[in-house]
Amino acid sequence: MIAKYEQLKRIYESGIVVVIRAASAGEALNVTEAVRAGGIAAIEITMTVPGALEVIREVAGSYESSQVLVGAGTVLDPETARQVLLAGAEFVVSPYFNADVVRLCNRYQKICMPGAMSVKEIVEIMEAGVDVIKLFPGNAFGPGMIKAIKGPLPQAEIMPTGGVSLENVDQWIKAGAFAVGVGGELTAEGLKYGDFSMITKTAKAFRDKILQARNNR
Repeated sequence: MIAKYEQLKRIYESGIVVVIRAASAGEALNVTEAVRAGGIAAIEITMTVPGALEVIREVAGSYESSQVLVGAGTVLDPETARQVLLAGAEFVVSPYFNADVVRLCNRYQKICMPGAMSVKEIVEIMEAGVDVIKLFPGNAFGPGMIKAIKGPLPQAEIMPTGGVSLENVDQWIKAGAFAVGVGGELTAEGLKYGDFSMITKTAKAFRDKILQARNNR
């Protein structure tokens, strides 16, 4: 229990989960190190990546959880959730709410972040014992959605994914986001040119803007 909430605290303090879609385990490790060097603690390997379980296992085996929190994304069922936890994932992210996935994660005291698009879904997810809800796709709503949700549900911890960029990340944080999920907006340019220092630079820029937004909130 303590470990789970320490990890939630680290994700909150970092303010961002980087979604990594890699072509290989080696590329995933390079991106992970670049992101870590930029001050970000949490990464998400999606199950759409070929050999995703091996990538998660490789990353988890290369870093202590105190250095990098590795999670799995696009987890659609409890069978997959069990596999990713055995591979070393510390948190599970899904584009929708599957009660069996949540129950499995709760059984092992692992963080679960299912997706939602409405207040009704968010309430149902919180009632199931989830700590953080993924607002997905974020670009269908915009930062104002979080402020609107937190009117009737101030206790909801929300992480928008999709539509979060360096230009608007401060707006999401000021609106009350627990953290943000960011993929290609952070990694695509560096991967395109094979320059991982660009990913580190962008990661640091996201991190700095998040911290500044929180201090001015």
